[in-house]
Amino acid sequence: MDHTTDVVVIGAGQAGLSAAYHLRRTDTDFVVLDHAKGPGGAWQHRWPSLRMDQVHGIHDLPGMALDPAGGTAAGTALDSAGGASVDTAESDDSRPAAVVMAEYFDRYERAFELPVLRPVDVIAVRRGQDDRLLVETPTETWAARAVVNATGTWDRPHWPYYPGRETFAGRQLHTADYTGPAGFAGQHVIVVGGGTSAVQLLTEIATRGNPASTTWVTRRPPVFVDGPFTAEHGRAAVAEVDRRVRAGLPPQSVVRVTGLTLTPEVARARAAGLLDREPMFTRITPHSVVWADGTERPADVILWATGFRAALDHLAPLRLRAPGGGITMAGTRVVAEPRLHLVGYGPSASTVGANRAGRAAALEIRRLLESRPESAARTMGA
Repeated sequence: MDHTTDVVVIGAGQAGLSAAYHLRRTDTDFVVLDHAKGPGGAWQHRWPSLRMDQVHGIHDLPGMALDPAGGTAAGTALDSAGGASVDTAESDDSRPAAVVMAEYFDRYERAFELPVLRPVDVIAVRRGQDDRLLVETPTETWAARAVVNATGTWDRPHWPYYPGRETFAGRQLHTADYTGPAGFAGQHVIVVGGGTSAVQLLTEIATRGNPASTTWVTRRPPVFVDGPFTAEHGRAAVAEVDRRVRAGLPPQSVVRVTGLTLTPEVARARAAGLLDREPMFTRITPHSVVWADGTERPADVILWATGFRAALDHLAPLRLRAPGGGITMAGTRVVAEPRLHLVGYGPSASTVGANRAGRAAALEIRRLLESRPESAARTMGA
């Protein structure tokens, strides 16, 4: 091993920084390894045309409010997982969310003197000697008594396969590749996916600049929820996702549980007929998509707004997968490896959920370290 510490936090997004903040408050020795070139977590990769006044579900990092000059309003709303979050609907800030949030995360890291190292790619986490986990990078290894994994999902976009996808002669891109509505003028775009991002991107492509024509395709009929997203809705959504991860099943989409919030922008898009959804096609040809009944629609672009999967490949050496395909969890703690906590995973995969998970993981790790002093840990590992 090259380095020894009490805790390694992998990832410096909302969940990772929350965990780091609470670890700092418990006086724990730790380091944060982040593979990005700069601060901002997944926010820094959001498409440039996404402005702060369009974003819903931002929650302050613990201990430091997002500066109102950065584009937030004073009111609060509920994010998709049911927690209190900053509501930017009344803000007149038109700055890109990627820029504002990266600046905020940068201020946060410096204000609390968080030991973030970047860019550092974690390639594996293994069980080591002396009761430690080994966190491996291409150049160094960290030996830690506990690990907080906060790698999120942005690095694992989900591309579902449909027959003929490889033959498509047009352009295919994922939400992770989207940079704005420019470049779609005069084309017909098939938008695939039933989540909030699909609705946002479709509306933007169909209404801004030189609009493109669009077709919206989803596996299940979308459910639009009118009125405020209440705490009860949020708790029910979190409870359902938590039930799945406790049973060792993969987390499901939050939108599948909560439905799509009928914001004024979404209501306008529905009234204009932009969100008239079609069921999933069954195959793809070089220039079209085709449904089971033979209906065919020409396509220049297929935009896969089909979500992301948890970026956990580096944890494969620990063999954590349950028979159901997921990782069995007890809160943030992995049942098969109690020294490992997953934050920003399952029920904590939202901004407010990530904050709560970071605090819970830090406190439980502190109790673990206190119950197993360093000398005892070494004796047990000898």
